[in-house]
This record gives sequence, structure tokens and C-alpha cells, in this order.
Amino acid sequence: EVQLVESGGGLVQAGGSLRLSCAASGFNFDDYHIGWFRQDPGKDREGVSSISSSDGSTYYQESVKGRFTISRDSAKNTAALQMNSLKPEDTAVYYCGATLRAGSLRAAEYDYWGRGTRVTVSS
Repeated sequence: EVQLVESGGGLVQAGGSLRLSCAASGFNFDDYHIGWFRQDPGKDREGVSSISSSDGSTYYQESVKGRFTISRDSAKNTAALQMNSLKPEDTAVYYCGATLRAGSLRAAEYDYWGRGTRVTVSS
């Protein structure tokens, strides 16, 4: 069974940091690129960052560049999103996903999803 399980969300003050983790199982992790997305109620799921399975290339949405860092550990089948200098507008449910399309930040191109972890940034 394919599983992606996110953890690490929570409540943090503006300017603070959180580290999200994503544990993958049930598929060949090394074949898939991993992405982090976020979604507010009533809004589309938006791509935040992705990391390539082949060379570790990273991609970021403009609004998080310089603040968020994505990483992956193939030995542990995990990925992470380090979020620094958090802003209230970063508040959302964060999802990790897996895709065969390198560099994609389009939710429609992702094959597998976790159930999300909520991040709330207070002002």
C-alpha cells in the first residue's frame, strides 16, 4: 500500500520556524520526485517546493524562496521542508506528494498524496 505521512505541523508565531517531514512507503521512493503543497479551505492546492529524485535539484514557489528549504533522504525514504521566517500567509494544510515529473509544482501531475499536516502562523 502506498503511503505518504506528513508530520511536524503546528502553531507558531510569525518569524518562527517549523520542520515538516514526509515518510514514504509502498513505492520505489528513488523513482519519484517529491513535492510539498499547501491548501487553504476553498482554494486550490498550490505547489510550494519540489525536489528531484535524480540530482536533488530543487524548485520553489517565489513567495517562499529564501525562507523554505526542501530535502530528501533516500536511505530513509523521507523528505522534509524546513520553513523559516514564517508569515501568517503561510498558514495552510501542507501536503507532500510524489510525481514522475521532475520540477513539477502542479498538483494534477502528482500520483500520490499524504493526508496533510496543518500549519498555523499567528501574527
